[in-house]
Amino acid sequence: MTPEQLAEYDGMGFTVFLVNLDETSKGVLYDIDAISDFCNRNNLFLVVDSISSFLCDEFDMEKLNVQVMITGSQKALACPPGISVIVLSPEALERVYSRKVRSMYLDLKSALENGERGQTPFTPAVGILLQINARLKQIEKEGGIEAEIAHTAEIAGDSRRKIRHLPFEIVSKSLSNVVTPLHPLNMSAYDIFTCLKDEYGIWVCPNGGEMADRVFRVGHIGCLTIEDNDRFIGAFEDMQKRNLL
Repeated sequence: MTPEQLAEYDGMGFTVFLVNLDETSKGVLYDIDAISDFCNRNNLFLVVDSISSFLCDEFDMEKLNVQVMITGSQKALACPPGISVIVLSPEALERVYSRKVRSMYLDLKSALENGERGQTPFTPAVGILLQINARLKQIEKEGGIEAEIAHTAEIAGDSRRKIRHLPFEIVSKSLSNVVTPLHPLNMSAYDIFTCLKDEYGIWVCPNGGEMADRVFRVGHIGCLTIEDNDRFIGAFEDMQKRNLL
């Protein structure tokens, strides 16, 4: 998504822009600065699904004039799935309170009102909330958001450098730190996923549909180290020696 592509929609009367910041099936990180500029000059309400890129890539809601940011307990927060997190700007808060919503679950007024007393309108996944609380304290103790993003970027960059000599193509030209999408030149992507899982105890993320045999994804979030990258690359080198790759 380029500024030129966005410019085609200038002045067309749209009111809201909803974007999935990191499209993980092909590992494309959208240009949020260009999107923000487009929304600002067209007075659009910007809603960002940042579930996969949250805590992985630079993102400043206030600077980008993002009204709503959505994330989840999984991915870089490294907790089990089950909690959705919605962050609202002052403008978004005003809109929530000024609108009458017919859907009970999409009416955030109840959530905001209950939040004032430290509660939720319905029973949440309490165990996951406790894990998120502990995880946020861990992030703060280890240097905060900047350190977390820097760590993920280091793991991603190290993995991408070490994989250059292997028969893969990186699919995306606009990469997030969260994942590297790889197209194998000599073997089915799904067969690589299966071989790594069954023979090396290493899990990568397969794709579905028409991309099942064309692209697999390598994640860089969670409790990963440079040594994990070395083990991962070593598995591919061993597959080459066995004429599997």
